Amino acid sequence: MKYTVFYDAECPLCSSVKIVMKKLDWFHKINWIPVQKIENDERYRFLQNRDIYDQIHMIADNGKVYSGIYTVRKLLTLLALTFPISWGLYLPYMDKIFGALYTWISKNRYKWFGRKQSVSYA
Repeated sequence: MKYTVFYDAECPLCSSVKIVMKKLDWFHKINWIPVQKIENDERYRFLQNRDIYDQIHMIADNGKVYSGIYTVRKLLTLLALTFPISWGLYLPYMDKIFGALYTWISKNRYKWFGRKQSVSYA
């Protein structure tokens, strides 16, 4: 199965995570698209009422949409080297704990890492 991840290309943290994960994606299961590129694209209309700038989103070939910590958790299961780590995120209450951590990091990422101004979304 293939997955498409929508990430904030103006976020240095998000872009760095994407670079690392692309290197770990040995079987090329994941396609990465900047949210800035899809804002007015009719193909991604299903994302219109979602918080795509503050939460990473992903869609599977079967149409299932993931967001926030659930995207991170699923991404970790797709990569051979991070698969063992992903098990911990499926334990009871881990989605709540790491969901809160994810939200805190997301809300502070521009303050901590800045924001890219001149980004190519091609």
